[in-house]
Order: sequence, then structure tokens, then C-alpha cells
Amino acid sequence: QVQLVESGGGSVQVGGSLRLSCAASEAVRCMGWFRQAPGTEREGIAGISAPGSVTDYADSVKGRFTISRDNANNTLYLQMNSLKPEDTATYYCAADFSRFCGLSLAAYHVWGQGTQVTVS
Repeated sequence: QVQLVESGGGSVQVGGSLRLSCAASEAVRCMGWFRQAPGTEREGIAGISAPGSVTDYADSVKGRFTISRDNANNTLYLQMNSLKPEDTATYYCAADFSRFCGLSLAAYHVWGQGTQVTVS
């Protein structure tokens, strides 16, 4: 069974940057990043196609976050710039075996354990 392990979370000041990584135990196809703040539903913020040529972003992060992947090393990244307090959440990596899954929670069936990002 595929396992996903996130890393790179932490505490950062407003306006700062963080880079999240997600290592997959084996090759997967579509991948995405989701986040969940306390008391809210998990939301999709960035998705990327299997070859990495197609991406999609939630309006809340468009222009500030960049999703990318290294298929040779089965690793997904999320570069987060210009961070705001409202970006504070647990960030989850997700994957599945379709070519592109977008930002839909239901499209993903493999999930990481999450990494905390706090912006203050």
C-alpha cells in the first residue's frame, strides 16, 4: 500500500515562506495538497497531474503557492510564499492513480498524516 509522508511544516512569520515536501513510497499519478484548520472542513488548495504539466489552485492561494513534483524521486512539493495567518492549518498530501485529480477531496484515496503550518 502506498504511503505518503509530509515534511517541512513549522512556524513562520507573516509574509514568510515555507516549502512542504511529500515523499511517496512508490510511484503514484495525480497528487495534491489539502489543508484543514481547526473547526473547518478539509479543503483542496493545489493539485498536479501525473506528468506535472497541469496544475490547479484554490483562489485563496493562487499566486502565492506553487505545487511541483519530482517523479524520479516520487516527491511532491508545495512552495508557500507571502504566508498569512489564515494559512495556519494542518497540511495534507494526497495521491491517487488517475491522470489528474484536481482539488476534489473525493478524488484522492491515499493520504499522508499531515504537517502543521503556523503563521503568526
